[in-house]
Amino acid sequence: MSTETGAPPGVEPRRHRLVQGPRGLPLLGSLPWFGKDPLAFFERLHSYGSMVRWRFGRNDCVFVADPDCVGELLTETERSFDQPLLGIAFRTVMGNGVVVARGRDWRRKRSLVQPSVRPKQVKSYAATMAGCAVELADTWSGGERVDVKREMAALTQKIAVRTIFGVDTPADAESMGRAMDVAQREIGKEFSGLGAVLPDWVPTPGRARIRKAAAVIDAEVARVVARHREGDGERPDLLSRLLTAVDGSGTRLSDQEIRDETVTLYIGGHETTSSTLVWAWYLLARNPRARAALTEELDRVLDGREPGIDDYARLPYAQAVVKETLRLYPTIWLVTGIAKEGARIGGVPMPAGTRVWSSQWVTHRDERWFPRPEEFRPERWDADRGDDIPEYAWFPFGGGPRVCLGTRFAMVESVLILAVLARRFELDVDPGVIGPVPTLTLQPDREVRATVRAR
Repeated sequence: MSTETGAPPGVEPRRHRLVQGPRGLPLLGSLPWFGKDPLAFFERLHSYGSMVRWRFGRNDCVFVADPDCVGELLTETERSFDQPLLGIAFRTVMGNGVVVARGRDWRRKRSLVQPSVRPKQVKSYAATMAGCAVELADTWSGGERVDVKREMAALTQKIAVRTIFGVDTPADAESMGRAMDVAQREIGKEFSGLGAVLPDWVPTPGRARIRKAAAVIDAEVARVVARHREGDGERPDLLSRLLTAVDGSGTRLSDQEIRDETVTLYIGGHETTSSTLVWAWYLLARNPRARAALTEELDRVLDGREPGIDDYARLPYAQAVVKETLRLYPTIWLVTGIAKEGARIGGVPMPAGTRVWSSQWVTHRDERWFPRPEEFRPERWDADRGDDIPEYAWFPFGGGPRVCLGTRFAMVESVLILAVLARRFELDVDPGVIGPVPTLTLQPDREVRATVRAR
């Protein structure tokens, strides 16, 4: 597999041609079509070309799809592009955490959060990840019917609260889970609907629901933070590390900052991994040869035992299953940036204020980088036999300076859970096509039911 960029080091990337896309409507631009189906709309934009001009409401926008342009957008963030101010629903839930913050504030927060998710720390969480998966596996039996989405959500929530909070469950895990579900839906609705262009002060039923959900999340985080501060001794969980982290001036994160970063880590460690696993089970059930290749590797490498962190590197096919799942159903399905003065992409000047968009959904399914792109082919990630995949043709965790801090956490968690469960069971997901719904993450459009088959 190649990781070459679109141009050799030190060489100006090839110039792209900016073409005019759909004209849209007065005042609204292409918002109605985007709101109806964002993924289909991005595919429509790509049919015009790889660099397309369009309007989102009154905002001038450019959509880019080629890996070299995507790479420029991601790597030039903070220098040539600003992080956009996302909708009020998103900001109500996420606050001003490291995902949202800009400039000096973002650099400070990243320096404080990053040590909590470095490889050494992720290694210390691996036993918890595998242990929680074993606990779930022990409750399953052959012939049982399960709701895959519910099972994966409960599992990743348990892992999240143990690794982030250092406890078995929040005081009201069910309420917090419901609040997160509401948050996901409302963020997706506002982002793709009229809420995306309404001023923050305009009241809507959706905004009322998001405030109520955020209040539940805030109360639970505050309770756990208070418990940590009252405790004695050093704890190994992520929250304890945030509470003791200090920046270069000796300043710690404020209570609000602790809340924002905790919610960010919770969503990254729970919602995104849960979604990835649901899609993985769906794809494996529809591709028996891939499922057989996965179980062959698990039987050979693990030889009947449960996996640990040292097995992560010994399970390349399991890693490939996760990577291919993230290619077809990336949990994060778009990235955006707002051009600063002098910004360029693909050799084309971007006027200051232009919002530049890119979608993993489109680039990940481009047949130039992924032959037979609609097929689930984990072997395309084989270093010896895989396809020639340019850097930034696959970017489920973003990239550049703002790459997701939890990338390794998510990969290790997904692979270890898959290894524990697929070693013992196959999930025969009910027939029928399941479509994606772009909320905060890419979610299935219906219930995912399966029959458990003991191996």
